[in-house]
Amino acid sequence: MVATLSDDLRALIQSGSYNPGDKLPSEAQLTREHAVSRTVVREAIAALRADGLVEARQGSGVYILPPSEQVAAPFTNIDSARLSSMIELLELRTAVEVEAAGLAAQRRSPSQEENILDALRSVTLLNNASEPSTEADFALHLAIAEATNNPRFGEFLQMIGPNSIPRRGLDAADPNAASKRYIEMINSEHDSIVTAITNGDDEGARAAMRQHLKGSQQRYRALLRDAL
Repeated sequence: MVATLSDDLRALIQSGSYNPGDKLPSEAQLTREHAVSRTVVREAIAALRADGLVEARQGSGVYILPPSEQVAAPFTNIDSARLSSMIELLELRTAVEVEAAGLAAQRRSPSQEENILDALRSVTLLNNASEPSTEADFALHLAIAEATNNPRFGEFLQMIGPNSIPRRGLDAADPNAASKRYIEMINSEHDSIVTAITNGDDEGARAAMRQHLKGSQQRYRALLRDAL
């Protein structure tokens, strides 16, 4: 009964039948109109108050509140084309993924290690073939996060998504040479991370991941300086 009444009142508010500043009918009136007890009315209004839809004013009644300002969900306003946005993400990823690499080295299961190696092979093959590798690169980082056996690491990466992976071709003056150098460097950095993890070297894995993500930060900061 409480849920039904609160849903009915919520629908009236959201449809505009009640506007911000309007006063809800009295407790007695709601009791008669909906054929419920006063207890049901009070609990239904308490539910609306908890949702921020109404407020009770002592000695006056219950009033409709203006709609609360919608707060954007985390990581929904990331613009991967903006250098500063990518730097922000890389700083955050560094704080999380360095520890993830260390934990993966300590906690990985044989099947998780196999997943990491498969992901490494996939991204390396795509890089060497100059094929798009963003999804495969992300899959490698996700496999490492999942090997921590702490689900929050994987949830974090899933939340920020593949757009957090830096793009290729950071040298506009010589894109072909830069692309080759970049691919070789990224492949080497990935290999160092995975080697340390599979060797159970937690400090080595942290160091390799830190170097990988810090290097990406430095490259983006250099681009940002050149753009000024």
